[in-house]
Amino acid sequence: MVFAHFIVGNTRPYTVQDWAKDIALATSKGIDAFALNVGRDDYEASRVADAYTAASGTNFKLFLSFDMTSLPCSGAGDAYRLRDYITRYATHPSQLRYGAKILASTFGGEYCSFGTGNLNQGWQNAIKSGLPPVHFVPAFFLDPASFSGIPVMDGALNWNSAWPQGNYDTNFGPDNEYISHLGGRSYMAAFSPWFFTHYGPDTYNKNFIFRCDNWHFSRRWEDLVENRDSVAFVEALTWNDFGESHYLGPVHGDLSRSDDWTADYDHQGWLDLLQYYIQAYKTGVYPTVSKDKVFLWSRLAPAAANAPDRIGKPDHWEWTQDFLWVVVLLTAPAEVQVTCGPSVEEMSLPEGVGKLQVPLRQDCSPSVTIFRGGLSTLRFSPDGFNFRTNPRNYNFNAYVASS
Repeated sequence: MVFAHFIVGNTRPYTVQDWAKDIALATSKGIDAFALNVGRDDYEASRVADAYTAASGTNFKLFLSFDMTSLPCSGAGDAYRLRDYITRYATHPSQLRYGAKILASTFGGEYCSFGTGNLNQGWQNAIKSGLPPVHFVPAFFLDPASFSGIPVMDGALNWNSAWPQGNYDTNFGPDNEYISHLGGRSYMAAFSPWFFTHYGPDTYNKNFIFRCDNWHFSRRWEDLVENRDSVAFVEALTWNDFGESHYLGPVHGDLSRSDDWTADYDHQGWLDLLQYYIQAYKTGVYPTVSKDKVFLWSRLAPAAANAPDRIGKPDHWEWTQDFLWVVVLLTAPAEVQVTCGPSVEEMSLPEGVGKLQVPLRQDCSPSVTIFRGGLSTLRFSPDGFNFRTNPRNYNFNAYVASS
């Protein structure tokens, strides 16, 4: 199964109809459920109720992912909110179950004891004792070697497997480390297309990137497809975390003060590529391509460029390269040409998925052309996709387009 992490804290203005639109869109791309990230804000309970209402009568499922960076968990009474959520939706037809058990997850919580002085006992009391059966797959930021001593965990979400944690390409090593220490319990891998956040000290005070070069989107999924027998679930990070630039859904709702780097940066161009890989992960076979399709993304300014931005360059800016990343889905072998200003790349590619890149060295707007038999069968030059060498701010978000 494939889930998308959904930040309920960004849905203050949402209606049931807004939820219904997101659910319909996610369903159409092969996503099975939203993991509802819930925190301490009072309005979130009402938005969760709206989500379950919107999912009623569909095959789409929901489950709770408790954000323990927001929810308190030091005292026994702090468990009440978690237990209330689980009880409230335990019998709802849209509640996701794994086997006969309610699926529940977290973001963080490895420091929680709920008044017991013990991580395992605290979580046992909070979400299992006296409740309907729960299949608990948290994202605890711990050395996976410690998992054998935490039997309350029925599995683990490896949150940071979504991105390389240094200046290197994605690989399956962090996944294997989790799998080896889970002893057969459920492994939930993470996928994310991008990461950039740009908050100053006056707000959330986080300003950094993770490296997502070399077609990270595709390579992460290709690792997951290759190792699908070891991966019970994949959670896409995220549907709507605009502040960290890894949203896959529409830019809608509360943008968490991210307007400076998310306005006009729609990521929905990735969704058809996501659907392609989800089908391959679920079936073990890459789907036949029925229509030629082009996907391209990049930053819109050089990583080393200077800008009049009071927040400053994001940490790790030097980890990323100035390239346009291109993925094509081809119905048959073809010649593919990518241009951006003086940069040109031409390749003969087979049927299926292919990857190209061109360096971005000066102001330019990209174009991709597919040729067969010397004739152009598709030309894609997306509007608004303009690489500029003199940026007005440090925006390391991905600009995404698809044909």
